[in-house]
Amino acid sequence: MNALYRGCASAVWASGSARRLLSTSSRRLEDARGTTHFGFKTVPEAEKATMVGGVFHNVAESYDVMNDAMSAGLHRLWKDRLLQVMNPLPGTRLLDVAGGTGDISFRFLEYHNNGGNDGGNGGGGGDDDEAGAPQSRAVICDINKSMLEVGKRRASERGYGSDSPQLRWVHGDAEKLPFDDNSFDVYTIAYGIRNVTHVDQALREAHRVLVPGGRLLVLEFSQPHELVRPFYDAYSFQVIPVLGHVLAGDWDSYQYLVESIRKFPTQETFKGMIEDAGFGMVSYENLTLGVTAIHSGFKLR
Repeated sequence: MNALYRGCASAVWASGSARRLLSTSSRRLEDARGTTHFGFKTVPEAEKATMVGGVFHNVAESYDVMNDAMSAGLHRLWKDRLLQVMNPLPGTRLLDVAGGTGDISFRFLEYHNNGGNDGGNGGGGGDDDEAGAPQSRAVICDINKSMLEVGKRRASERGYGSDSPQLRWVHGDAEKLPFDDNSFDVYTIAYGIRNVTHVDQALREAHRVLVPGGRLLVLEFSQPHELVRPFYDAYSFQVIPVLGHVLAGDWDSYQYLVESIRKFPTQETFKGMIEDAGFGMVSYENLTLGVTAIHSGFKLR
């Protein structure tokens, strides 16, 4: 009888061990496949790009509303500051990643076309300006076709036709840029890098396509000073999704955007990630008490 009991107990133990082993193996297989965050949700890496694409397809037509809601209208001043930090010279070749609606590229071209003053109505010029200086050029690269279509319409309204030598539109992925090595003088990504699945890979791609001496500039929502954090959190979670629902009929997309900011690394952590990608002279400038930040780095060789 005891032998029978011991035999049954051994069988049960073996069965339980097998189940635990199978469960552990299953978890390891899931980990091997890779997961990441989509806002506060954990999702398979392979699905994040599609999910983010859905968000920006939804908000493309109300992009200004979205930016105004996310920043209380301050995004315009922050983008102007980005151009001041960039201070591009005539002939600069800009790659504007996740820049589908053109906000940064329009400022960049108008900064040059208006003699260093951002603003104005742009207009497509020839190969050289009236003083003989080379024209600056911008390539806008975005993975979302809906955002690109909105940007092209805006470009036309500003006088940049489809044949403008100063502005080009490319459908492409920040993690696998469709450009040759050493092709651009400046790489910008404004409020886009937190939506990339593999941020480290996007930074390595930025380093690859920049010329030696080229500059990376990242404008992104960040971690605000502790004095304003309670008010910032209250506005983010209690006001922004409501505004998204009322103004654009879309609560979920705005909820994701708020959550994605909280999952983005701190300023110091992101500074280290930029350095790990090969950039030197890395720094950042907090704007509005750290609600957003401009990160800068140079490809030194």
